[in-house]
Amino acid sequence: MAQYETIRSAGVGARSAQIDEGLRAHMNKVYGLMSVAMVVTAGVAWAVGTSDQLLSIFRNPVTLQPNILGWVVMFAPLAMVFAFGALINRMSAAAAQVFFYGFAAVMGLSLAWIFKAFTDTSIAQTFLITAIAFAGLSLYGYVTKRDLSGMGTFLIMGLIGLIVAMVVNLFLASSALAFAISVIGVLIFAGLTAYDTQNIKNTYVQHAAAMDQEWLGKAAIMGALNLYLDFINLFMFLLQFMGNRE
Repeated sequence: MAQYETIRSAGVGARSAQIDEGLRAHMNKVYGLMSVAMVVTAGVAWAVGTSDQLLSIFRNPVTLQPNILGWVVMFAPLAMVFAFGALINRMSAAAAQVFFYGFAAVMGLSLAWIFKAFTDTSIAQTFLITAIAFAGLSLYGYVTKRDLSGMGTFLIMGLIGLIVAMVVNLFLASSALAFAISVIGVLIFAGLTAYDTQNIKNTYVQHAAAMDQEWLGKAAIMGALNLYLDFINLFMFLLQFMGNRE
């Protein structure tokens, strides 16, 4: 009996080590996909935002007011996120990855105006601060033993309210409301960074036994998308505070 328990414990330990190794590989893939998407977004945004000729396709280079195509580009990422969530189960992992990078390029188009509105130094400083904050929050979400699922429900509800407030302020153009939106936005996406990281980890652990490589590939892409959106939004809201206008 003792020998059986020893063998059983050894098997459980080996299985646990295998899951831990797989989880590390999975998280590395998530962060890798996210990093590539960030490079795509930054490259497209910089290329368009530093060229008056290209920027004029979407916005007035002087007033930065969007034209019709600019409005389309502004809301296209949101539409693509919903479409991605609805279609990913029908896609292959390779197709989902291509869609993700296409989404990152469109996001770059929607953010290109910041290179005209803010100084390069303030953009770089804000990006660095965002990266440090994101790393700390994501690490917390990965290592904490606290269950963040309840906080996630609250944050999602707050995010819906935030989106509504942002749309309303497009027409009101209230500086006070814009400030409140920025403050709340930083708090919401700081919380979502920790929550999404823990959710990615827990989802992998729950499904690790199946080891469906196609599913794991899609799960990594969805995880990368969620963390990418957390980073981008955290950066944009912080830029409203820290960015120096041109």
